[in-house]
Amino acid sequence: MSFALTYPQIDPVALQLGPFAIRWYALAYISGLLLGWRYVKALVARPPNAMTETEVDDFLVWATLGVILGGRLGYVLFYKPAYFLANPLEIPMLWHGGMSFHGGALGVMLAVVLFAKKNRRNMFLIGDVICCAEPIGQFFGRIANFINGELFGRVAPSDLPWAMVFPHGGPEPRHPSQLYQAGLEGAALGLILFLLWRFTAIRHHPGALSGVFMAGYGLARMVGEIFRQPDAHLGFLWGGFTMGQLLSVPLVLFGAGLIVAAYRGKTATA
Repeated sequence: MSFALTYPQIDPVALQLGPFAIRWYALAYISGLLLGWRYVKALVARPPNAMTETEVDDFLVWATLGVILGGRLGYVLFYKPAYFLANPLEIPMLWHGGMSFHGGALGVMLAVVLFAKKNRRNMFLIGDVICCAEPIGQFFGRIANFINGELFGRVAPSDLPWAMVFPHGGPEPRHPSQLYQAGLEGAALGLILFLLWRFTAIRHHPGALSGVFMAGYGLARMVGEIFRQPDAHLGFLWGGFTMGQLLSVPLVLFGAGLIVAAYRGKTATA
């Protein structure tokens, strides 16, 4: 017997104002940035006080640029370099879709380094509070993927009760992998970071929470990719892995190394 839930046909355009369309994907980015900004302001109010609330306001612009520019350039370089080399004028066309988490993460890392240097702050402490807030945006981003019916999962077993037939995924019921990833990369990882921040002394080891985020996201992404349909133009790569999994391996290793280094270094008391 085959099971399949009805995919909720949600218009990707949340609001149409004449010729201007406000898409759920754009609202996901805006919501993630604004809620993350408020969350970071709450975190910096407690020791070790990574920065002032005014500096958090300033960093919001840096983070926005890091996410958008890094995410887009990461997609261009990691996923479709040949296509964009032949069509360079399409690189800034964000409304056509195409963002990379790994590229966005590199963009935000660079923003943290430059911002910390400019304001003479500890870049690892800043990175820690930013990483605690990042799963908020990741959660909303994956929900937007689901609304758009994109990045859907692989064909599901015939008895999976929550399998769905996606509009662009053919007639077979598939895993709603966007929701799996929203839960793993967003809700679960965000909860873990919150509990570590709130109930342990890890926040006094600069860089440790950043390491937990990187390693945790990498592992969550690798698990989520088991259920996600690989990008059609890439398919399975070396060893049967997907691009998302291969890009996550160095993230896990770097995150683990950062945790070890953080606990070997000095603790932050103020």
